[in-house]
Amino acid sequence: MDKEVDFPVSDNNAVETKTDVVLVGAGIMSATLGAILRQLQPDWSISVFERLDAAAAESSDPWNNAGTGHSALCELNYTPENKDGSVDIAKAITVNEQFQVSRQFWAHALEQGILTAPKEFINPIPHVSFVHGADNVKYLKARYDALAGHTLFNGMEYTDSADEFARRLPLMAKGRDYSDPVALNWTEGGTDVDFGALTKQLLNHVASSGGTVHFGHEVTGIKKQSDGSWKLKVHNRRTGGRKVVNAKFVFVGAGGGALHLLQQSGIKEAKGFGGFPVSGAFLRCTNPELIDQHRAKVYGKAAVGAPPMSVPHLDTRVIGGKPGLLFGPYAGWSPKFLKEGRVTDLPGSVKPNNLLSMLGVGVSELGLVKYLVSELAKNAEGRIETMREFVPEAIGADWELITAGQRVQVIRRDKRKGGVLEFGTAVISAADGSIAGLLGASPGASTAVPAMLDVLKRCFGDRFASWEPQLKQMVPSLGVKLSDDKSLFTEVWDWSSRVLELDTDVQETASAAV
Repeated sequence: MDKEVDFPVSDNNAVETKTDVVLVGAGIMSATLGAILRQLQPDWSISVFERLDAAAAESSDPWNNAGTGHSALCELNYTPENKDGSVDIAKAITVNEQFQVSRQFWAHALEQGILTAPKEFINPIPHVSFVHGADNVKYLKARYDALAGHTLFNGMEYTDSADEFARRLPLMAKGRDYSDPVALNWTEGGTDVDFGALTKQLLNHVASSGGTVHFGHEVTGIKKQSDGSWKLKVHNRRTGGRKVVNAKFVFVGAGGGALHLLQQSGIKEAKGFGGFPVSGAFLRCTNPELIDQHRAKVYGKAAVGAPPMSVPHLDTRVIGGKPGLLFGPYAGWSPKFLKEGRVTDLPGSVKPNNLLSMLGVGVSELGLVKYLVSELAKNAEGRIETMREFVPEAIGADWELITAGQRVQVIRRDKRKGGVLEFGTAVISAADGSIAGLLGASPGASTAVPAMLDVLKRCFGDRFASWEPQLKQMVPSLGVKLSDDKSLFTEVWDWSSRVLELDTDVQETASAAV
C-alpha cells in the first residue's frame, strides 16, 4: 500500500481510512519513528494524528522540555554515590551511549536532507555539575575520578577553585560566600537541543515524502480487529467530525496520553502499568544582561525526596537562534496526564489490573508526596530563595514563572511492593508487534532514536535483519558499545560534530562566559 485509501462506512456516514502505519502524537518520538520508517519502507503509508493544533506543543516544546541533550555529562542523578563513597557510573554510560545514537542519526539525516539548518535545533553548550558543601565536593571529585578517564566522558574537568568558578560562571559567582566550598565538573562538549524545532523538521520530512499529518485530531478509541489490524476512532476537534482509521501498525507516542490508549487496546503487556503525573514550572529570565553573563547548563543535586526529573538547574537555552535562561524545575501536582489534558486523566487510568500497583506506590513514595507538598507551598519569594543557591543575588523582577510540560512517571507492577515508581522511559509492545507505545519521562527526548530502534526490533523482527544495513548507515555504531571502541567513538564523534556544526563554536562557547 503506498497511500491512504478512504471509503464510506455505515457508522453515521463516517469515512474509514486504511493506512499502513498510524503514529499517535506529533512529538519527538512519533516524528523520529516516522522519519526512520520513510527511509526503510518508502512504500508504506504513514498517518500522524495530533490532538493539538501544532507539532511538539506538549512535552517536546522547547520551553516544556529541559532541552539538555541528556548525555549524563552533568546530571548527578545518573551517578549515585555508593555506601563506600565510590560512584556508580553504569547509568551514566547507558544514557550517554543512547544519546550518541541520536547524534549519529541527526547527522545522517542532515547529510540526506531529512533535516536542515542544524543551528535551529542543536548548539554547543558546556554541561556542568555544581555542588557546594564539603561532603558534596568530596562526592564530585569521586565522580570525576570515575568518569574522566572513560571514553565517553573524555575531556571532563574538575575544579574547586573559587577564582575559576568566578571566571566560568560569573552570574553564579556574584555575591557567593566561598566559605562554603564549591566544585564543578565541566564538560565543554555538551549541547542544547530544541526538540520542538527538531520535531517540526522531522515531521515536515514525513509529510513532504508522502505521509499525512493531521493536527486537531484526537484518537479517542482503539480496538484490535480479527485480521490483526487496529481500528482507531478519530475525532476532529476543529469541526466535530469523526472518522475511523484502520492500520496495520500503531505507535502510541502521545506522551502522558499514551497510557490510556495502551490500556484501551487491551494488550496484556500494558496490564499492571500505571502513571503518576508530576507537573512543573520554571523561572525564565527577562533581563538580557543576566542572560549574557551565563552560558552553560549547570545541574545541582536533587532535594531529599525529589524525583530525578526535579534536579535543579540553571540552563542556557537557544531557541529561534536567541539565547535564553531558565531555572527550575519547581515541582507541582495535577491529575492531568497532559498539559492540555483533563482532570479525569489520573482517576480514569486506575483499572483493576493496576490498582495494586497504584496503591503500592502510594505507600512506598511518601517521601515524594512530602516533597510535592513542600513545593506546592512555595510562593514567589520562596521560589527566588531556592534559586539563590545558584544565583545568590537573584531578584524576582528579573524572572517570570512559566508552566512546564506534564511528566507522567511509570508505575510498574512489583510482586513485593505491589507497585514501584520508575524514573525513566519504557517501551511497551504487543507480542505480535502490531502496536507499541512509550511511557515515562527523563531522559525521554534525548533517547528518541535508540527508543524507536527498539520499537522497530520488537515489532518488526521479521524485517529487522534486512533493514540492518540501511540502519547502520543511519547509525554507524549500531550494535556496538562505543564505550568499548574508542576509535569508533572518535570517528563518529568527529563526523557528527562536523555535520551538526558543533565543532565550530566550541572556543566561542568557552570564552562567552568569561
